[in-house]
Amino acid sequence: MKRREFLKKTAVAGVAGTAAVSLAKPAISQGRKEMIIVSTWGRDFPGLGLSAQRLAARIPVLTEGRIQVQYFAAGERVGAFDSFDEVASGNSQAYIATDYYWKGKHPGWAFFAAVPFGLTYVEMDAWMKYGGGQELHDELAADFNIKGFPCGNTGCQMGGWFNKEINSADDFKGLKMRIPGLGGDVLSKLGASTVSLPGSQIYENLVSGAIQATEWVGPYNDYFMKFYEAAKYYYYPGMHEPASQSTLGINKKWWDGLSKTDQAIIQAACNEENAYQMADTNANNGTYLRKLIDEQGVKLRNFNDDVYDAFGEAAKDVFAEVQEHSPLAKKIFESFVAARADVGRWMMLADAGFINQRNRVLGIKV
Repeated sequence: MKRREFLKKTAVAGVAGTAAVSLAKPAISQGRKEMIIVSTWGRDFPGLGLSAQRLAARIPVLTEGRIQVQYFAAGERVGAFDSFDEVASGNSQAYIATDYYWKGKHPGWAFFAAVPFGLTYVEMDAWMKYGGGQELHDELAADFNIKGFPCGNTGCQMGGWFNKEINSADDFKGLKMRIPGLGGDVLSKLGASTVSLPGSQIYENLVSGAIQATEWVGPYNDYFMKFYEAAKYYYYPGMHEPASQSTLGINKKWWDGLSKTDQAIIQAACNEENAYQMADTNANNGTYLRKLIDEQGVKLRNFNDDVYDAFGEAAKDVFAEVQEHSPLAKKIFESFVAARADVGRWMMLADAGFINQRNRVLGIKV
């Protein structure tokens, strides 16, 4: 997919916005329900966009047509960052997005997407399903007339694209970088000038010099964005998004009007897509990382320990501010930290311990 074709698709409006999943008007008149889903992702974008479209297409199938879906990618019905208000108001029935985009409304939203030094995919899944995460999401979302479920994850993201090497925390001073969520707040503490841009606007801003660095997702998704044309240094690992979770956020009044059967089906569809997107990401990141290095001359770099230590100190200040926001923000943070300690302790012994030894014995390297 060529970059300009992709950007055109992310901005297209009107009839194209309803092409993937169409609404059957006669069916609604027979008691079926209309579900308009808006998204923060571009149409047909590998990984994120295709995941959202897959979920939207799955719901009518599983409900045997009782719920008819119209899916609109970013910019086709509303702007990417207008999705939340569109659904909270009831103008549309659901959004697909990462909830840290709404941290300006309440910092607690960020914890259900990704936060610095947070949870990996496995840890996040455990917290949401068995550690009280879903209940806390429900408590937060209810204040905004939303009911949400995890519906995708891209795992640990890369640290970002830079037009210069990052050798110390001082290299972030004055750096103009696209990075949303609490990760952006961490870099602001280090002196960076951070902005949150929808995906369709990143490339032009990077090429023009309006920003000097950006993070997006990982090799699979980033390859198609062609950031390497303006920034050759690709850093890992990203402290800001150890597991970026997407959410299907549903208008609560509309949700409450569904049958228990259809509610269970939508939740099951979200669980299914949550696993599918993670598998898609893991299956493709290694392949596209090699293509970026071998075909595009990308220079892979890792943040050194001094830089990561600076991230950690700045993150402490950010989390202190989050807890001061409200009792609910503090409650979410404390639950999150408890899961990170308990589940993370096991993951260090099991997955991390095994992978480190396996790669050492077999000589597997980055």
